[in-house]
Amino acid sequence: MNAKLPEQGHTAALDTETAKFAMASYVDIHGVIKGKFVPVAHLDRMLGGSELYTGAALDGVPQDINDDEVAAMPDPASATTCSWNPELVWYASDLYLNGKPFEACSRSILKRQIDAAAEMGFTFNLGIETEFFVFKRTEDGGFAPFSDRDVLDKPCYDPRPLMDNLPIIKDIVEAMDVQGWDVYSFDHEDANGQFETDFMYTDALNMADRLVYFRMMANEVARKHGAFASFMAKPFADRTGSGAHYNMSLADKETGKNLFEANDNDPHGCGVSPLAYHFIAGILKHARAICSVIAPTVNSYKRLVQQGAMSGSTWAPVYCCYGNNNRTNMLRIPSQGGRVECRAPDISCNPYLGAAMMLAAGLEGIREKLEPGEPHRENMNQYSRKEIRDMGIELLPRTLGEAVDAFEADPLSREVFGELMFDTFADFKRNEWEAYHNHVSDWEVERYLTMF
Repeated sequence: MNAKLPEQGHTAALDTETAKFAMASYVDIHGVIKGKFVPVAHLDRMLGGSELYTGAALDGVPQDINDDEVAAMPDPASATTCSWNPELVWYASDLYLNGKPFEACSRSILKRQIDAAAEMGFTFNLGIETEFFVFKRTEDGGFAPFSDRDVLDKPCYDPRPLMDNLPIIKDIVEAMDVQGWDVYSFDHEDANGQFETDFMYTDALNMADRLVYFRMMANEVARKHGAFASFMAKPFADRTGSGAHYNMSLADKETGKNLFEANDNDPHGCGVSPLAYHFIAGILKHARAICSVIAPTVNSYKRLVQQGAMSGSTWAPVYCCYGNNNRTNMLRIPSQGGRVECRAPDISCNPYLGAAMMLAAGLEGIREKLEPGEPHRENMNQYSRKEIRDMGIELLPRTLGEAVDAFEADPLSREVFGELMFDTFADFKRNEWEAYHNHVSDWEVERYLTMF
């Protein structure tokens, strides 16, 4: 993260010749965009919070049907003309209740941690790598990669399906660049139908806004080509899942200087500052609770499995440890240094909540001057479970149920989420896990129906 920051915010000016409608947008517990459209003639009212919503109608917006409605309060700097329909302008919004910020608003939860960082003199910068699938529907009601040539056992970096999908990916990339995101790379990833786009980092709030917008935009673009985008963590059991790696650094709030850049005092030789090591230690301390937020679905834990990092398996980490340019650690310090990459998040996460938990844990590590221990440069997948335990290294949760247990047991979760959202998130995810457990799968029927 040594490059110059791009200008902050989205396209703020509206083309009044083209724009017809504005969307006051916020997210539910999943980080999925919700909102109403208003004619641009009523934009001033919308910017003042005119659009009201019944929270009880949505997943994880904790209200009862008799409660006052929440209002979407748009951020004017976030105005984004939607590439797939220039008549529509999107605004990221905070939820308000009775004229005050709503405690359980995902965006506000992140803003509270950003304010805590600012009080310590920091700006939290974040880059998120977007991995996703492009599929088409099949005649039998299933799905398959959009390209008929996307069939290799090891399709990573294969240009042929990328070229076949280029009309879709090109439209997505051009839509990102129109908004000033500065896409610098895109490729076919390690599973059939899987792609990644990489673009310039920015402050954490702006990056979270961009990720939720990206998921909506990519799906709308794909639909125009007869395809759909999937942000499921792991659609195929025998192929890699889709990550959303968090690339994190703290900058001096006044000067913008990257405070994670290595200086003469690099105690562990990984290319970052002592401040960054404290940040790392804080995340490791709370890693298992954080996991429930950055890997938030039942399916997420099909990606976080203890297997060798090879094509057709997984590149996702399961060990609560850090190291240099080593992808088998949860936290990796890339060879360029100056930032910390968390490899555990997947593309289905709510980025506001994930970034809030990550930042809060890192700030605790800085305040308490926690130490992360020595880095791991070896392939962690080569160790046995006993060897991992003997080294004092924890494993990330193996199921959503285990992750929710860790979330509830860690005081940081309640501190970051607030009472209302803490209870809502824990209850919602607990119910999701129990519903999955009560479902009788095809695997069970095939294995047990005539076994005895």
